[in-house]
Amino acid sequence: SHGNKEVFSCRGILLAVQWFWDRGHKDITVFVPSWRKEQPRPDVHITDQYILRDLEKKKILVFTPSRRVGGKRVVCYDDRFIVKLAHESDGIVVSNDTYRDLQNERPEWKKFIEERLLMYSFVNDKY
Repeated sequence: SHGNKEVFSCRGILLAVQWFWDRGHKDITVFVPSWRKEQPRPDVHITDQYILRDLEKKKILVFTPSRRVGGKRVVCYDDRFIVKLAHESDGIVVSNDTYRDLQNERPEWKKFIEERLLMYSFVNDKY
């Protein structure tokens, strides 16, 4: 949301990570589809891609799988990665997604998502 739905803002990811880091949370994992590290196309705006590589080197960011089949991009359902890791590590999920479909997929995830989903917003560069 940092890019106001006009651009994928890698800086927004860094601001969120920094906010938690500054408060003593060191076990942070960011999931981003692997196609976000590709050269951006004119219709897919992205800023500051180097931030993604830096966070990956620091073992904070994980790229979720994607591939091209017949010229079309096929991506995995990364919401499952997010909820599964947070549930297994007794963490929280920071997202504005409500994960309604996953609440119905596994009973143990329903309560977890209801209690451990932290929604957020940006005001300019303030997370």
